[in-house]
Order: sequence, then structure tokens, then C-alpha cells
Amino acid sequence: MTATPLMLGLESSCDDTAAALVRGREVLASVVVGQSGLHAAFGGVVPEIAARAHAERLDLCVSQALQQAGVTLDEVDAIAVTAGPGLIGGVLSGVMTAKGLAAGTGKPLVGVNHLAGHALTPRLTDDLAFPYLMLLVSGGHCQFLVVHGPEDFTRLGGTIDDAPGEAFDKTARLLGLPQPGGPAVEAEAAQGDPARFRFPRPLLDRPGCDLSFSGLKTALLRERDRLVATQGGLFRRDRADLCAGFQAAVRDVLAEKTRRAVALYLTEAPAAPALAVAGGVAANGALREALRSVCDEAGLRFTAPPLALCTDNAAMIAYAGGALLMNGTRHDMTLAARPRWPLDSAAAPLIGSGRKGAKA
Repeated sequence: MTATPLMLGLESSCDDTAAALVRGREVLASVVVGQSGLHAAFGGVVPEIAARAHAERLDLCVSQALQQAGVTLDEVDAIAVTAGPGLIGGVLSGVMTAKGLAAGTGKPLVGVNHLAGHALTPRLTDDLAFPYLMLLVSGGHCQFLVVHGPEDFTRLGGTIDDAPGEAFDKTARLLGLPQPGGPAVEAEAAQGDPARFRFPRPLLDRPGCDLSFSGLKTALLRERDRLVATQGGLFRRDRADLCAGFQAAVRDVLAEKTRRAVALYLTEAPAAPALAVAGGVAANGALREALRSVCDEAGLRFTAPPLALCTDNAAMIAYAGGALLMNGTRHDMTLAARPRWPLDSAAAPLIGSGRKGAKA
């Protein structure tokens, strides 16, 4: 194996089927095939449909990535795959594909936590020094993490119910906007007045860095129903203003909670303090600007990966897998697909736990 291994990464935790080739911090190929067309009629991701699509597309994505990178499977040093958390059918599709490739080629197999892939993306794109503060904000997750190393994470807080991306998706459905909801709500909000509807800023009256977005979504539902009842329908201006007010509330909550997380992070006296944001919701322009302002106030470097590496992709899995491999991590054919897999196992569960472990 070379000093800097060539990693093949696979990602299939939700509704994006992806494969990538990464050597060190160089992304040689990244293929992502979305499934939005398959789920559009259902208003959200259908796990069974997603799993079947992954099973049908993973080998094609791998073939395309190898061709794009101009390498053969024999030249790959190891195979990294998302082993959780996520929709279990999709995760299982990826793990089984990776096992087959590893068994057939004799290459090492590395199971990667999907959240670690996001959390380590700033190392791939910007070579941030440890420790840095990470806001992971996506459709299924929202956490503040201090990233000390490839396998060393401290959670400062997170959502106790809906993730922001989930709240954006539900808001889009309530207002008749297309999925995915984040881009649709953001585009509509750009035409609206954020001051017309004053939505709640959940948990700002409580200390700490935990977040909640379920009540915010309910407040928007009630305001929508009130408008429909009083004026006989929902007009275009109403929808734009509702989106603008909702987005402003999410932005304000995340900005204030980030200030609190920054204060806790700075007690560690990092040599090169930095805040990174990743996950699909990190593509939201209003949120990025708010977080940049928080960093300017506190004297932190702010970084946000390019959009293609904010959303689910296999390049982040390949990079994280390479870091784990260099640390001596390898898995065998007993590698299991995990629907739940918290990064900070020492932290109390945010949303409870069951026989399968902590949800987050």
C-alpha cells in the first residue's frame, strides 16, 4: 500500500447513491446519483424505494467513478463505505457492495460513520487543524461537535427533535413547494418579508446548545391555517412571507446557539480556532452569512465546503476512510450496517435510545 492510500468510497445512507476516488486531499472522481424523481410523488424519501435504487445503482456509480479517475479497481488501496447511521436498507446496500468488492479484490475494508464523513470534510477541503468546531446541519442531523481527531468527537449540543433540513422539508410540503424543501423554501424566502410573521425562536430561553425545530414547524402550520380560514386561501405573497419568517427563525436560533458553542469551544484554547459547517442545510445562504458574522465577532476562521461536498457524497467517506486506515482501522466481513451510530458515545442520548442504541 502507498504512503497515501487511494481510497474508493461508497455512500448510500439516504437517497443519494455515490462513489468516489480520493487520495489524501485530492478528489480524483466523485459520482452522485440522486433519487428525487423517484420520491417526488410521495412528498419525502420512501426507504424501500431508496434501498432498491441503491442496490441497482451502486455498481454503476463505482464503474463511473473508476472511469472518471482513470484508474482500475486493482489500483485502489482500500474500500471505505458508510456503515451508518441512516436508512437501514440503503446502508445495508452499500455495506454489502463494499464487502463484495473487498472480498473479490482482497482490499482492506473500512466502515465509516456517515456523520464523521461530514465532520471531517473541512479537513479534506480546507485542511483545518484539530481541534475545530463543527456545526453539522442536514436533513436528518443537527449537532455541534468539537472535532479532536478522526475518531475523537465531543458533542456540545444538538436537536432534541426535528433536524433543520427535516423542518425545511416539512415546511415546503405544508406550503405546496417541491422537494427537497431547503432550496425551495430559500428561493421563496428571497421574495418575502421576514418581519411579517414573527415565529418563535425555540430554546433560546434555556441555557446550553441544544436545539428544537418541531415547534417552529407547528407555528408555521397554524399561521398557514389562520390565513386560509380568514381570507379563503393562501396567496403567493403569503407563502413568500411565511418562508422568509421561517428561515429567519432557523437562522436566528442557529446563530445564537453557535455563539454559545463557540464560547465553550474557546475554553479549550485551540491554536487555530475555526468553525466549519457541513451538511445539506449548510448550503443555505442566509445561514452561512449569519454564521460568518458570529465567527467575525469571536475571531474564528469560518469555512463551509463547496455545495457538492456539503450534501451527501462519497468523497467525504473515502477521505474519512483513508484517515481511519492510516490510524490502523480495518474491518472484516462481520461489519454491520447500523441505523444508529452516535459520534460521541459518551454523551447522553439527545432523543432517547432503545435496543439498537442511542438515536443521536
